[in-house]
Amino acid sequence: MDVATTRTYRQACSAAHALDLVGERWALLIVRELLLGPKRFTDLRAGLPHASPNVLSQRLRELEQAGVVRRRKLAPPAGSWVYELTEWGLELEPVLLHLARWGRRSPLRDRTAGASVDALMLALRSGFDPESSRDLNATYALRIGEDTFVVRVADGRLTVVRGDAPDPDAVIDTDARTFASLVTHQQRLSEAAASEQLTLTGDADAVERLLQALAPPG
Repeated sequence: MDVATTRTYRQACSAAHALDLVGERWALLIVRELLLGPKRFTDLRAGLPHASPNVLSQRLRELEQAGVVRRRKLAPPAGSWVYELTEWGLELEPVLLHLARWGRRSPLRDRTAGASVDALMLALRSGFDPESSRDLNATYALRIGEDTFVVRVADGRLTVVRGDAPDPDAVIDTDARTFASLVTHQQRLSEAAASEQLTLTGDADAVERLLQALAPPG
């Protein structure tokens, strides 16, 4: 298959070929935005505001041609066209998690820059330290603006899925910037709650333990 391209490394090396497929600017970030489920083009634009519509459309076409992403129409009543990762595309998840862990240690990273909600979910997963949470077993309902997630910690493993938790141990309602400050240890949970940047109901200790299980940046 001719995946296109005006630029290619033209090497038999599988790493070079992988970069031919997903190494263009914005490509891996599109994958990041789709890890937790399908999105409309407008949703992808919201998560990647600095990517122009033309560039975003081009990258999506390239990822479709490569078999990483597919486009489909949702069943009624939604009826929207969405993009989602293929099974092969989903195999990039551990690559992104390891890349996030590697990038966290960079002294050049701008920690004041904005991040999409899906980027924060990746940070939550990549920063989680299983060794410091072996006896933690809890379910959290996380609401960031209009986005809702179920975060579960059990047996030293953290999972994140979109949706509502039916019976969570704690409910966290906040905005993306505040949650980013908690994940990166720039602000304490008690400070965010006291300044009304965050509403917490349920087991506050379980939330504290979740945040303590996140590795500090850099």
